[in-house]
Amino acid sequence: MLGRSKGIALLTRRGFLAGLAATPWVLSACGGSGPSRSSRALPVPPLAVAETVDGVRRFRLEAQAGRSEILSGTFTPTWGFNGPVLGPTIRVRRGETVAFTVRNGLPEPTTVHWHGAHVPARCDGGPHQTIAPGDTWEPSWTVDQPAATLWYHPHPHGVTEKHVHRGLAGMFLVDDDTPAARALPHDYGVDDIPLIIQDRRFAADGTFDERDTGDVGLLGDTIVTNGIVDAEFTVRTRRVRLRVLNGSSGRIYHLAFADDREFHLVGTDGGLLPAPVALRRLHLSPGERAEIVVDFADGRAALLRSVPVTERGDLTDVARFGFEDSFDILWLRPVARLLPTPPLPAALVPMTALVPPGTPADRQFDLQWFMINRQRMDMNRIDLTVPLDSTQVWTVRNVDDWPHNFHIHDTRFQVLDIDGRTPPPELAGWKDTVYTRPGSTYTLAMRFTDYADPTYPYMYHCHLLMHEDQGMMGQFLVLAPGQRPTPPPTPAGSGAHGH
Repeated sequence: MLGRSKGIALLTRRGFLAGLAATPWVLSACGGSGPSRSSRALPVPPLAVAETVDGVRRFRLEAQAGRSEILSGTFTPTWGFNGPVLGPTIRVRRGETVAFTVRNGLPEPTTVHWHGAHVPARCDGGPHQTIAPGDTWEPSWTVDQPAATLWYHPHPHGVTEKHVHRGLAGMFLVDDDTPAARALPHDYGVDDIPLIIQDRRFAADGTFDERDTGDVGLLGDTIVTNGIVDAEFTVRTRRVRLRVLNGSSGRIYHLAFADDREFHLVGTDGGLLPAPVALRRLHLSPGERAEIVVDFADGRAALLRSVPVTERGDLTDVARFGFEDSFDILWLRPVARLLPTPPLPAALVPMTALVPPGTPADRQFDLQWFMINRQRMDMNRIDLTVPLDSTQVWTVRNVDDWPHNFHIHDTRFQVLDIDGRTPPPELAGWKDTVYTRPGSTYTLAMRFTDYADPTYPYMYHCHLLMHEDQGMMGQFLVLAPGQRPTPPPTPAGSGAHGH
């Protein structure tokens, strides 16, 4: 794994990023001393190009196979959207109508799920919206949710881990006109940087080693950031906003800087927080996102790392889940003269509680082994129905001695309590995915609005992808008054259109 970069898999957004000089340093992996390796400029995924026709912004995506220089000097067979690995960043504004033409150029069926997006169920891209090889899928909807960092990835039942692990993932950013959104760093590729963090294990010939899934799924020994190892970003502004996605199959990260510097959490899965939260550590499980702002006024370089996971609950055999591992993720190196940026606002986006304290739960979900409530996923079974325009309180219990998390499609939720106690400040905002430590109970509140469909379901599931693939997933319908469930058709690559 020695050598300097001869190229990167993704194009950089700004021309000057492509010309950054590579600087050697020593990285550590899994807590040990690693070989001396050369850094490479962090690839910033390009913004997806859209054509506006009759007021609709139209995007094109194609899932395809390729080869990527993830390791310097070695080309790995990968899958990507519109390129060999990962995909372009989709950026939309609240109120826009968007449409996608998604083509499957792979040799097997896939889907594209808009993780965190509020969309009609038939546009959700879950396992019922399968795209056959060579076919296209055309979802469309009006964006009606606040500014947030979302992402998109495949969701074919039983093989989601394989498709994501091979490189199919991309960022999906929603903008709005709130003062808080305008006050935060927002120059894409300069002070507003997407970070897709993943882990991989490589065979001697540079291919992905996908042989041993273990109890947590594919657990890698090498960190990949935006599609490459040994990434470095040149900081040119005093403050930088990092939109961090845990894009791994099963690894939980515990983010920190090597010099223990403070950073500010400004947003989570579903949008901006009520106020910035000063932190030095942050756990992030698969599928979760965090927007953090880092201040470089002192002019010192910063190394973003993952340190051992401390949210262990009843877990005893921590090594097999990677909880003791440490990794270097990204060097951020400031130039001598930094451009000024506005100070962080003291307040961001206010949040009103959906329910009063003590509201009883409507439903309970027990996570254990590869089941939810002692059932594995069945594509032909609807597990529950939810009334349109209802507010729900769900209790999610990890009754296992394994780590899990919980993701709900279409909506976002508030974490009311954890084991009856007030959640930590980093969970004070909107979420769509939450880590559930072994032995703990999480109470969540959410609303289901706008979209009812008696045929096409949404999903809820563990986002440790091997667990999901093995059956830790359920289906629910959102029903308007008078609607009755009807069986979904056989998954196919037919078009789907929302309002």
